[in-house]
Amino acid sequence: MFTKTRKFAAAVVLSGAALTLVSACGGTDSGSTAGHDMSTMSSSAPAATTASAQPSADFNDADVMFAQMMIPHHQQAVEMAELAETRASDKEIKELAAKIKAAQDPEIQTMQGWLTAWGKPMPSEGMDHGMGHDMAGMMSEEDMTKLEEAKGAAFDRQFVDMMIAHHNGAIEMARTEQSQGSNPEAKELAKTIETAQQAEVEQMQKILERL
Repeated sequence: MFTKTRKFAAAVVLSGAALTLVSACGGTDSGSTAGHDMSTMSSSAPAATTASAQPSADFNDADVMFAQMMIPHHQQAVEMAELAETRASDKEIKELAAKIKAAQDPEIQTMQGWLTAWGKPMPSEGMDHGMGHDMAGMMSEEDMTKLEEAKGAAFDRQFVDMMIAHHNGAIEMARTEQSQGSNPEAKELAKTIETAQQAEVEQMQKILERL
C-alpha cells in the first residue's frame, strides 16, 4: 500500500523553498525549467497524452512547479482515500473519501499530460535521498503507517485530521499557482482545487465536531 507513498514522498523537497524560488523568479520564459535541480527528476514521460489534457503552449516555472508538486500530493490523498474504503466506520467519511479519489485521480492524469506536453520531467522516486516530508500538508511515511494500522472510530478521526491538513496544503499550492502561474488551464485547475478542497475542509471540520 505504501509503495506509492515511498515513491512520491520525496517530492516534498519542492515545498516552501521551491515556492520561494518560484516567487523570486516571477513570470519566467515559457521554455524555462522549474527553479530547482532538474537532475533529480526523471526524464521519462509518456509519449502522448489525451487531447483533453493538452494545455496551451504558454507556461512558466510556476506552472511546472505546480504540476510537479501537486501530482505526488494528489497521489497521497488518493492513497489515504483508498484506506478509508476498508478501514473507515463512518458513512460520511467513506463517501467523502470516494469523492476525493474520483476527483483527484483524473486531475493527476491531466497534470501528467501537461508535463509531457511541456517537455518537463515527472516527479521521480529518485528524488527521495535524504529529503524530508516538508511539502505543505504532506504526510510522512510514519503518519501513513499509523493510518493504515487504524480501524473504525480511531481511523475516522485520524483520517479527518490528516486530510484537513493535507487539503490545506493543496489549497496553499493552488493559491500560489493562481497568483504566479501563466498557463490558463493550470490556473483554472488550481482554482477548482482551491474551491473544492476548501468546501471539503469545512465538511470535515463538521465531521470532527460529531466524532
